[in-house]
Parts: sequence; C-alpha cells; structure tokens
Amino acid sequence: MRALRALLLGFVLVAGLAGCAAGVLVGGTAVGIGLAHDRRTAGTVIEDQAIELKAYGRLSREQSLRGNHINVTSYNTAVLLSGEVATPELRRRAEDIVRNVDKVKRVHNELIIAAPSSLASRSSDAWITTKVKTSLLQIDGLPDFDPTRVKVVTERGIVYLLGLLQPREAEAVISTVRRVGGVQKIVTLFEYID
Repeated sequence: MRALRALLLGFVLVAGLAGCAAGVLVGGTAVGIGLAHDRRTAGTVIEDQAIELKAYGRLSREQSLRGNHINVTSYNTAVLLSGEVATPELRRRAEDIVRNVDKVKRVHNELIIAAPSSLASRSSDAWITTKVKTSLLQIDGLPDFDPTRVKVVTERGIVYLLGLLQPREAEAVISTVRRVGGVQKIVTLFEYID
C-alpha cells in the first residue's frame, strides 16, 4: 500500500511539474485533468512528460550547453527544441542528446544560433502564447474542436503549433493564429488524423 501511494504521488508530481495535465488524487487513483479531451493516450501523455524531464536532465548535465537557452517540448513523443545556442556544434549536440532519450520518435530542432533571449523577449513570447491560446477558444464551425488539443510554444515571436488534429481543424487553427498580434511566423508541427 505504501509503495502504491508513493507511485501515485510520483505521478502527481511529474504531471504537475510538466504542466501538461495536472494530476489529482480521486479515491486513491491518479487522474489527469485534461486527459479526457486529449487525443493522446494517457500513457503517451505520461511518456511526453517523462521525455521532457529526461531531456532537460541530460541537457543540464552537458557542460558545453550551460548558459544557453534551450526549451524542450514533447508531444506524442515528437520533440521540439526551441531557444538559442552559441554555435552550430552546440545545436547539433543538443539534438543528439535529445534524440537518444528513450521513446523519442522525432526531433524538430528549431534552435537558433544567437545569444540567449532577454527576459523582455521571453515575457513578450509568453504574452503571445497567452493570446494565441485565447484566440483558439474563439474558433467556430467545428463542433468537436477542443483548443486544449493544440500545444503552443512561442520563441522570438515565432509560434510553434503541435497537436493531433484533423486537416480542417489545423486550417482553422492556422487561420486564427495568423490574426494574433505579435505573431511573426507560424511553424506547424501537427500530426494529422482522419
């Protein structure tokens, strides 16, 4: 019983730290809030969280990458690397490290060669992400569309969109995001479903 509680507590902590699906205990069972609408399986959501944690751990242990700004986002076991690194060699090194994390099926390396972005730039990106997520709540004409199925990451005004979407949903999302102020460019990393 004690081992089960420790396992459930670990699940809740991982879910909460990764920010993807908040975990709560209901009747002794870990339940992910938001999993009901996610098209990924519960196992894949947990795997994505584990991939992010493992990747961050490995990147942080790499001495040559310290002082760079690297974000790791996993969605359906495809990983987006975004941020800034000092050299092309460090860009390749970060990708190699993440590519070797268990269960990673693909790495989208969007790291740029530049000095780490400023706090003002990151704050602006966070605001753009908020505006994009809010805009997705306004999509009409798609009765089954759930905006929580779209993962939004913003770096330097570039909005990266991940998710498991039908083509018509993806078109509506892209059209909506294009109208959001501050968006410099949209990069779609959707996986399409029927």
